[in-house]
Amino acid sequence: MSERAAELRRYQQIPEAECRTFTDALELVGRRWTGAILLAAMRGARRFSEYRAMVDGISDRLLAQRLKELAADGLLERSVIPSTPVQIRYAPTADGRELMAVLQPLVSWSHRRRSAGPA
Repeated sequence: MSERAAELRRYQQIPEAECRTFTDALELVGRRWTGAILLAAMRGARRFSEYRAMVDGISDRLLAQRLKELAADGLLERSVIPSTPVQIRYAPTADGRELMAVLQPLVSWSHRRRSAGPA
């Protein structure tokens, strides 16, 4: 069997349910600003103002929305500190840290493509 035929066979054996799950994961990661927010979390951002300073160009409204979404998706942990004023902090969960680790090869791939120039 040729290498191309083996590759086709491998991809044809992926169950449809796994494909849908993968598509959902790609859509989550592909949302605008998600990667930048998760990177800021990995670099130590915890408070809203820290995320805003580390994610250049995002609006306050959209940052608040994405932080809530990422917390709901289990990638960030939202903590409320009962103080005056109340403080809300976001930190990467184990799933968020794992996602960033598995995305690193994609980041490396994209850098190699950009360095290579147009095909």
